[in-house]
Amino acid sequence: MATLAALFSLLLRLFAVQPDIIVNNGGDVTTSFTACLATAGVRNVTSHGSPSYDAALRVSIQNLRFAGAGEPKPTAVVVPASLADLRAAVACARAAGLVIRLRSGGHSYEGLSYTTEDNGHTPFAVVDLAALDGVRVDVATSTAWVQSGATLGQVYHAIAVSSPTLAFSAGSCPTVGSGGHIAGGGFGLLSRKYGLAGDGVVDAVMVDAEGRVLDRDAMGEDVFWAIRGGGGGTWGAVYAWRLRLVPVPRHVTAFVVNRPGSVAAVARLVSTWQHVAPRLPDEFYISAFVGAGLPECSNRTAGVVSVTFKGLYLGPRHEALKILTSRFPEIGVSDLNMREMSWIESVVFFSGLPEGSSVSDLTDRVLHTKNYFKAKSDYARCPMGIERLTRVVNLLSEQPKAYVILDPYGGAMDRIGSGELPFPHRKGNIHGIQYLIDWTAEEDEHREEYMDWLRRFYDFMGEFVHKNPRTAYINYMDLDLGTNNWSGSDRRRSSRIDDDGSPNPEVEAARAWGERYFLGNYDRLVLAKTMIDPDNVFRNAQSIPPLVGRPGMTRSPRGISPKVTSNGTTYDS
Repeated sequence: MATLAALFSLLLRLFAVQPDIIVNNGGDVTTSFTACLATAGVRNVTSHGSPSYDAALRVSIQNLRFAGAGEPKPTAVVVPASLADLRAAVACARAAGLVIRLRSGGHSYEGLSYTTEDNGHTPFAVVDLAALDGVRVDVATSTAWVQSGATLGQVYHAIAVSSPTLAFSAGSCPTVGSGGHIAGGGFGLLSRKYGLAGDGVVDAVMVDAEGRVLDRDAMGEDVFWAIRGGGGGTWGAVYAWRLRLVPVPRHVTAFVVNRPGSVAAVARLVSTWQHVAPRLPDEFYISAFVGAGLPECSNRTAGVVSVTFKGLYLGPRHEALKILTSRFPEIGVSDLNMREMSWIESVVFFSGLPEGSSVSDLTDRVLHTKNYFKAKSDYARCPMGIERLTRVVNLLSEQPKAYVILDPYGGAMDRIGSGELPFPHRKGNIHGIQYLIDWTAEEDEHREEYMDWLRRFYDFMGEFVHKNPRTAYINYMDLDLGTNNWSGSDRRRSSRIDDDGSPNPEVEAARAWGERYFLGNYDRLVLAKTMIDPDNVFRNAQSIPPLVGRPGMTRSPRGISPKVTSNGTTYDS
């Protein structure tokens, strides 16, 4: 242990100051940045124009809408291999005047982890955390240290290898990066039982804009609260998270069943689901996908509509069947084909991986089937009446490229306060709504038509959902809700406090979208941002803005508690 402490102290001394780099403001930003990284010993850097640049950038672009030749591209892609590399990447980007885009899995719905929203006017670099993918499980304490670049599939696999009766409550897509997912709260199939991914974080290690390495104690409770749901790429570069794992039985029950039918029949099924799913036992999760067939089907056609139910029960098959027979017989229990399996096998079952995939396939961080898509979100607090619901299903039957995912709330989500995390959509919400429309490369010339359809459908839904404000989920980022107006030459120019002392105008402008994601937590997030990053180094189109004229943190970085191994991947409590 003494050796580990000495090593960590040495690391801090080596990186207590920024690298000695002279940035020529009139010169080449890319050269300045790469020279700085070379001085710091960072080797995995690919700059614009190099032969491997396109591959390095595209590997984690998951929404092909942002992969085209006309999209803004970073000046370089850096893949840190250690905590020291991550500190250097942050320091060098800041020294060169580059905006930092942090990417852990590339699943940002609006591409903000690898592109920019201002048509390329602001130079930026992508700091890709893919090589920081270590997971260390401690079964004795039911905790795990997880580096931000680890995908959810890698996290789940490592947990299952260590124990068949431990799990982590987070999303179902295995290629999603844990860093970005947790930073947005992180809803998943275990959330009705155990809450969000962010609820399960007990510590974190982050590199802030000053290059300091901060754990929970050093960053303070306000910042620790903010990073667990206040959005990714906003507070600093989280190197690793300490997660509290949760118990699961050795056998769970899973099923997927598609129910096609007339518009009226599908509407009746969804109506019943709205009344039943949020009130099932905490151990039962049943989502509903509504549209012109299953989302993964290639032969979706207008006029044909169905609802697909995906169910997970933390218990044996006979219990799940008994509950559904008494509470939701309309689902049709005779042909549900319920299957008992281990929890990790259920992760594969719901992962979207090809039929016949194994548990080991969860460690593949490459998403092999990508598409072009646009998404939006809502929350429902009351069941929709059957007449209105019939109108909704009828519209979906007319656009085969669109579908809606309804995630049940209730359970633990109804018992955790709205201020426990920045994610406020808890008590009183019966389900979440995700609207999606997707298309292929051959159809991309019609992208504006598809996105316009989704926006009109979303507007139509406005009279049926919670409003004042109408709410949304930050992990389903939607730039239609509004964007910041950062200046490339002065990151805080539009954020000045007026001479008469009126509220910061950028903070007030961002409130239009910020309160839709965070409700009453928005102002606390602004204060946390002002504390940890008053110069707004970590920013994007929907990052929380700081108040200008307020001091930031003044803590010394030497008081932090984690211990680092020789490769910078392992932490002790």
